Amino acid sequence: MDFSSQFNFMHRRALLQKQSHVSSILAKHLFFNNYGKPDYDPSKNANMVFSPLSIQIVLGLIASGSSGATLDQLLSFLKFNSVEELNSVYARVIADVLADGSPMGGPRLSVANGAWIDQTLSFKHSFKQVMDNVYKATAASVDIRYKADEVAAEVNKWAKEKTNGLIKQILPPGVVTGGTQLILANALYFKGAWNEKFDASDTKDHEFHLLNGGSVQAPLMTSRKWQYVKVFNGFKVLKLPYKQGEDKRFLSMYMLLPDARDGLPALLEKISSEPGCLDQHIPLTKVRVRKFLIPKFNISFGLEASNVLKGLGLTLPFTAGLTEMVGENLPLVVTHVFHKSFIEVNEEGTEAAAVTVALNTFGCSLTMFNEEEIDFVADHPFLFLVKDETAGAILFMGTLLNPLDV
Repeated sequence: MDFSSQFNFMHRRALLQKQSHVSSILAKHLFFNNYGKPDYDPSKNANMVFSPLSIQIVLGLIASGSSGATLDQLLSFLKFNSVEELNSVYARVIADVLADGSPMGGPRLSVANGAWIDQTLSFKHSFKQVMDNVYKATAASVDIRYKADEVAAEVNKWAKEKTNGLIKQILPPGVVTGGTQLILANALYFKGAWNEKFDASDTKDHEFHLLNGGSVQAPLMTSRKWQYVKVFNGFKVLKLPYKQGEDKRFLSMYMLLPDARDGLPALLEKISSEPGCLDQHIPLTKVRVRKFLIPKFNISFGLEASNVLKGLGLTLPFTAGLTEMVGENLPLVVTHVFHKSFIEVNEEGTEAAAVTVALNTFGCSLTMFNEEEIDFVADHPFLFLVKDETAGAILFMGTLLNPLDV
């Protein structure tokens, strides 16, 4: 790699590390939006998973069709200096980070971007070029005005196909109407086998402590092999690498386990308040683990993300500024941002998928503890993420509160 290529790579990685902070802020707000509701029922499913990358790609596509203060707000939210910088980074993410590694023995990855525009409208040439060249998006001219339900069914079918059947419906009934002008969507699918698989015969039921003080008996996996574990002030981090094969990328799942059984809310506050926190707390070497237990789980999670994004200060795309998308100079605005994710973690590895759809209408101080042998017992709520180690991009992120909830 020559100096110029190395500089560009390091620059992109630095920008993606800023995205990690955006991801942690989103995770905190989604968690408290879900768990912190006044009517929250602890007996109901409060597990959460989302794809920061899927949401960010759709917001990047919206930014490419924006101007003025709306564009400035999107760039500020996504931590980019210009739309050119944003598109340059996302072009490499789509081409490199999200390229399928399964032919080379690595994780299976697929990404798809789609756009459905009402047949009475047409894309601006500049926006269509960005869709084609940067986001590799497929575009369809459809009759939304008079066949809204059929178009919604088409988008749902697309999402199901692109996520290998894991997400069967992204758009709920009735949300696409005759007034909808444009639908933008991103779908992401991931399936990776552990570099070192777990023995299913060793998986046993253990007590898992809940945030409400109760507990359940849940299947926890174990291994006698050395693990990538590091102890920090108030929490531990486990890294579980995925099988790489000839693929040049390194993808891993991270589990951030608070020391306190009820420490997850404080951990989310910590990582979201300090930029670079996630990237600073990475286990680099394997250690002997005395007691090692992590749960099997699968999570399906969906939300309409508009209010969360507005609560984080991203308000203008929902009111004005999408002037660079269509040639008819219509005052397009974002009305909904739907997101659904699924993840399954078991002895073999991880399978995950996410879809994001936008509708348009008229403290982490680095304190480490050196111990020859440590425990990693994930028997209480924790944060997890799936990350591309090379680029620094976070594909999936979530919180596990109860392994028995699906």
